[in-house]
Amino acid sequence: MFGISLIVLVLLLSLMVQSRDLKESLAGYETRAEALSQQLEEEQARTEEIKELKEYMQTDEYAEQAAREKLGLVKDNEIIFQEAN
Repeated sequence: MFGISLIVLVLLLSLMVQSRDLKESLAGYETRAEALSQQLEEEQARTEEIKELKEYMQTDEYAEQAAREKLGLVKDNEIIFQEAN
């Protein structure tokens, strides 16, 4: 009877240790899942910004802005003022 009680006690202790380890692992996985969820939201927001920028880059307004900045082009009725050095 004592031997059986000892075996049951050892089994219960081992189950408690395994249960504690599983709870710690679960907490770690939950933390990682939250971090990945946050990262997913950030990437979706970034994807949306890129999509909006892509749509803007296909407009005439963007083409005009790029021509002004990179090529120095101006409209026919514009006057350019330069600072004297």
